[in-house]
Amino acid sequence: MIEKMRKALDAAVEAIGGEPREGQIEMAEAVANALSDRHHLLVQAGTGTGKSLAYLVPALVHGKKVLVATATLALQRQLVERDLPKIKGALEKELGRKLTFAVYKGVGNYLCLQKMNSADTDPDGEVLLEIGTLEKDAKRLRAWAEKPGISGDRDDAPDVDRRVWYANSVSGRECIGKDDCAYGSQCFAVNAKAKAQTADVVVTNHTLLAIEIVDSHAILPERDAVILDEAHEFMDRTTQAVTEELTAPRVERAAKMAKKHLPGKASDAFAKAADDFAKALTDFAADVRNDPTKAGRIPELPAQLEAPIRKIKESSAAVVALINADSDVINPDSMAERARVKGATNEVLQTATKMLKPSGHQVMWFDPTYSTLYLAPLSVSQVLRANLLTDTPVIATSATLTVGKSFDAIAKSIGFVVNGSNDEDEDSEDEFEEGEIDPANVQMLDVGSPFDFAKQGALYLPKHIPEPGRDGPSKEALTELAELIDAAGGRTLALFSSWRGVEMADEYLRKVLAELEIPIITQKRGDSVGTLVERFAKDPKSILLGTISLWQGIDVPGPSCTLVAIDRIPFPRPDEPVMSARAAEADAAGGSGFMQVSLPRAALLLAQGTGRLIRSIDDRGVVAILDSRIVTKRYGSVLLNSMPPFWRTSDGEVIRESLKRLNKDYLEAGQ
Repeated sequence: MIEKMRKALDAAVEAIGGEPREGQIEMAEAVANALSDRHHLLVQAGTGTGKSLAYLVPALVHGKKVLVATATLALQRQLVERDLPKIKGALEKELGRKLTFAVYKGVGNYLCLQKMNSADTDPDGEVLLEIGTLEKDAKRLRAWAEKPGISGDRDDAPDVDRRVWYANSVSGRECIGKDDCAYGSQCFAVNAKAKAQTADVVVTNHTLLAIEIVDSHAILPERDAVILDEAHEFMDRTTQAVTEELTAPRVERAAKMAKKHLPGKASDAFAKAADDFAKALTDFAADVRNDPTKAGRIPELPAQLEAPIRKIKESSAAVVALINADSDVINPDSMAERARVKGATNEVLQTATKMLKPSGHQVMWFDPTYSTLYLAPLSVSQVLRANLLTDTPVIATSATLTVGKSFDAIAKSIGFVVNGSNDEDEDSEDEFEEGEIDPANVQMLDVGSPFDFAKQGALYLPKHIPEPGRDGPSKEALTELAELIDAAGGRTLALFSSWRGVEMADEYLRKVLAELEIPIITQKRGDSVGTLVERFAKDPKSILLGTISLWQGIDVPGPSCTLVAIDRIPFPRPDEPVMSARAAEADAAGGSGFMQVSLPRAALLLAQGTGRLIRSIDDRGVVAILDSRIVTKRYGSVLLNSMPPFWRTSDGEVIRESLKRLNKDYLEAGQ
């Protein structure tokens, strides 16, 4: 098997015009062994390893049906539009058989032909009638839907306002299903899933996999193994996927749908409950804004919201019961509308029920900005262990999986049993039925990176900058940043841990760099990350200022990015509900919330941020961390050991001269 896999890997590497890499070969062999022996594998593969081929090739050689789950759309596209098409022909020739792959997303990512062609408009469609400016987008989307051979996938569709998309799509719970739908044979989601059912490799996202695992309800095709790429994000994506949200618009939408489909006392009561809840939520949001101490985590449902939510629960349950009893509907359009009403109402019912009776293993909080009540699990590792890790081999990979050179933190968060310990249940003795896999049967491997970080990059750790406070970057940090950008001639990705930091840097740099020809690109809330990065990459003299969404997955090799500046160690905010609750739970259990929760989170994000610098064998540059705590605090060594092994210095003059020389070299080369 290994020899066969090595030959196939050579063929695949040649097909993409690459060269053999030791780390890639080591990883591919480990993946092949995990698939053959049915054990789990955690593998850290640094930038430049070529990890996608290192898991795709052994999966295809072994003939296993494999599900690959990624955190980002960019990686999904790379796999299905670049990597797999490039290696398919070479591997088919090498293996002597046809190979297939497919992408599968949630139902809401595909156009719903039934909803688009329904004579009746629901609340989503009524929005389009009320806002005339959306009509142009709606016509463009319909024209696209009528073209032969289209995928119906939102990512392939014309760029339209999100409200237009929502008016022409449904959630999984609102879908009537292929057999009862008049458009079942043409359904884009059904056809995508059918293609995925027979494919050798199916590419999906963390969120869809997480929902399937937590709900124990089959959404994705059956598989023999699961590969988690960008695995450092899987716990957070799972937590987000199963976080309950209750908002007034969501309840009002369900109530309007119910009133239209089932006019009468039950829907009237639901509509009144929705109105009462909206008023109560508005009043509560005003209270929170007036008294900031009420913001963030709340130990239990506030008294002023409990009665309105109970009314929502009771009235939505009555509507669902009526729909379930109404079995006489045979018209396909009416059946589809009923399914949408039931799905929307059921979601509200389930969320209200959970809000009224939260368990001790959940955290509740309120966001006054969006007037939203949230309920999230403190930990997802137990459900991942029970519903994922005992079923199939899981291969989890990322460029950053270790904290201070240890896999333990990430392994435990995903649900693996490390050192014989189940964190949540120290005394449990798990028994596994025949065919199940022991979550303690996991191998851990770091294959390094082909890059010589110590020669290609420097890590600048200034000691003179004061520790950051709550008010954003200090004057000293901003001054240092401006001097570094000046020395680099632009060419800077500046990463901030808050929007406040981005805004302060933007204001300061526009003043002090005004006389220099350095375009400043500043991320704003809601901006498309891809568009920002394209602008940054095209103009080597530009600088890009941004927050958390730019810390990961950004790939800008070459002269456009020779300086990555980070304003502060990205510890979770003290008022971040889930992380602070997890830290408090660790403290209460006699551990350290800081060491077990906050530090690992910061270390992984810092490793991702610093990883934006060296993206190819020819890249050179500097990472500057403008937070002196990394050299003055004891925990700094853990953070430093989690990052690429750059050459380190605290001498600003040496760094500025290096950046000037690098800029001069690029300018002389016309870059």
